[in-house]
Amino acid sequence: MDSESISQVSVVTRFFRRLSQIYQQLLDTWTPYSIVRWIVTVLLLALYMLRVLLLQGWYIVTYALGIYHLNLFIAFLTPKVDPGIQEDMDDGPCLPTKASEEFRPFIRRLPEFKFWYSATKAIMIAIACTFFDVFNIPVFWPILLLYFFTLFCITMKRQIKHMLKYSYLPWTRGKTIYHGKEDSGKVIQVK
Repeated sequence: MDSESISQVSVVTRFFRRLSQIYQQLLDTWTPYSIVRWIVTVLLLALYMLRVLLLQGWYIVTYALGIYHLNLFIAFLTPKVDPGIQEDMDDGPCLPTKASEEFRPFIRRLPEFKFWYSATKAIMIAIACTFFDVFNIPVFWPILLLYFFTLFCITMKRQIKHMLKYSYLPWTRGKTIYHGKEDSGKVIQVK
């Protein structure tokens, strides 16, 4: 290669590296604002649903989006170390199953930020798919809707049974507050 083509490659490489840094900086800026992030995601989802309703199509894309979001949600509810698998192996930490066992915090398989990021990215891809007729496959949408709700109910039933069997909750119940002795109201003076 000559020096001119090498410099062109380095310019292109530097451009995409800088673009990647700006994108990462934007994501880092959004990280602490979880409520705002989810509001934006819900608004994007509403925009997508409005587009699908107005265009009367792209039901397969909507079904695929729903299945993907269900998959993300289940990963969000599941602990990083599955106690069902851990039960067979005796190495490594596991969730306590009895009140006398040591408390270990719930660590998700899919953290909240990655859940939000993947869900938002999927909605944006689905919106982009609605601009191409190749993804508008004619289907009878009530069957897809019925199948999705059936799949959702079966999956959530299995997840809830798993949560009950291994005694874990995927949300924070708040910090434990320890109470000392009650105040009798009497002032004790030490001489």
